[in-house]
Amino acid sequence: MPPAEPSPSVEPPSAVPTPTGPQSDPYVTMPALVPLRTAAQAGDWPATERFLTGLGDDDRAYAVRMLTEIEDTEGYLERAAAENPDDPLARTLVAARYVVVGWNIRTHKIPKYVSRDQFKRFHEWLRRAEELLIGICADHPSYALAWNARLATARGLELGQSEARRRYDRLAAHHPYYFASQRHLLQKLCPKWGGTYESLHEFARTCADAAPPGGLAGALVADAHLEHWLELDEPADAEYIASPEVRDELTEAAARSVLHPDHRPGFWDVTCHSLFAMVLSAGGHHAEAVPHFKALGERFDRHPWGFLPGDPESQFVNHRTTALTLTS
Repeated sequence: MPPAEPSPSVEPPSAVPTPTGPQSDPYVTMPALVPLRTAAQAGDWPATERFLTGLGDDDRAYAVRMLTEIEDTEGYLERAAAENPDDPLARTLVAARYVVVGWNIRTHKIPKYVSRDQFKRFHEWLRRAEELLIGICADHPSYALAWNARLATARGLELGQSEARRRYDRLAAHHPYYFASQRHLLQKLCPKWGGTYESLHEFARTCADAAPPGGLAGALVADAHLEHWLELDEPADAEYIASPEVRDELTEAAARSVLHPDHRPGFWDVTCHSLFAMVLSAGGHHAEAVPHFKALGERFDRHPWGFLPGDPESQFVNHRTTALTLTS
């Protein structure tokens, strides 16, 4: 379904100016998000609600992620939920913030570097979130933001592949192209979370094939190849990411998604183009990465570039220079 038109008080993502010099701070690369941060830091629930309800599904999911990563916001969100007990948005934001608090305690290190106490507190926060989300989904069974958060709790609480799939299917029945949840399930399908390479790639391809032209799901193909590459040892990793098969699948997915003429710019664009640009660059497919570097300009997402040795900004700049020089 087409995203809702932004309210007059919200600057459309397509109006975001290009920053000067490489930038990865989302509030610089997407200044339309600044009013949300301002509202959250001021504890202004009405302004927060207006901002979020003025966005389409994908942009709202991205904005919620940004909001819940702002430190010390749980207090004002809890007050908003208490004052608006029938509002699924306020309650879901509380739960989503609890998930972030839990993950911050656990960190994103591999399990052997996470202490027993960290795991205990991590699971406590996720169970608090899950209790809230169960009620929200019972009252509002088609509410995408709540099901999206339940995919995060399913992974963190290690509830298994079938339960994660069940939750995703409940959401997809009402929101078949919900990119944030597709990314959540993609992570759960990785071998590191009990999945397989086959299920990982099958899911990414199925989502990309089913998405409308210009949708975001093509970036899942890049995400899947990134995760597969990270799982491999040398020299298999280099051979894999440099293969013509991976290159061709990435370029086809990009052509049908963020490089398609029907693509509508939004908050996820920096993430999606960064995924394509980084995975193509890692495989030495510099010419194919050029359209993504041009779309990014000076903007980049640190996440994928951080998987390469050294500083993410330097990796972004160096690979961009290589790509643009080769095609100039």
